Amino acid sequence: MKAIVLDMYGVIVKQTGDDFVPYVLRTFPDLKPEEIYTPWFKADVGELTSLEVWEAIGFQGDLEKIEKEYLDTIELNDGFLDFITAIRKQYKLAIISNDSSRWSKYLREKFDISKLFDVISISGDLKIQKPDERIFQRTIEQLGCNAEDCFYVDDREGNLEAASKVGMNAIMFNSRNVQCEGSTVTDFIQLTNMLL
Repeated sequence: MKAIVLDMYGVIVKQTGDDFVPYVLRTFPDLKPEEIYTPWFKADVGELTSLEVWEAIGFQGDLEKIEKEYLDTIELNDGFLDFITAIRKQYKLAIISNDSSRWSKYLREKFDISKLFDVISISGDLKIQKPDERIFQRTIEQLGCNAEDCFYVDDREGNLEAASKVGMNAIMFNSRNVQCEGSTVTDFIQLTNMLL
């Protein structure tokens, strides 16, 4: 059985994650990007909760409401559900996402997509973050597949390189329009045509 492993941001959802810093800067224009990235990356490996990220950045008041307002700006990528429907019978499916536990859970519940996947590997739950090869190896083992039977789809080259190192077939989902080598698609129609 073959498997397709998808990244979340920039693949399953339209937003690549690059909008978080500009979103915060609308409220706190004097913050330096690293003052936002530092707590955010800690949440991605389970060292902070997502609500502690908002607090560390300087937000006050109803942090759950503030967080929900941001997460509700995130939308499913065009064609994702059609893609899943088309390939589900032929492939096992997994997610590997660098995300806080809470954000990932909220988005998966919002879009009702957890049931579509055989394995879900979230960095905030596992305390391992891409491009660490262990998150790929763990996902492959849980799928019960060989690495060479897995396709890994991501919008970031560093993650694709790590997946290739463990033997997966890497496909760039080029949602950020970057120069890249190797297998590349720009949407789910192209990905469906490549995999079926």
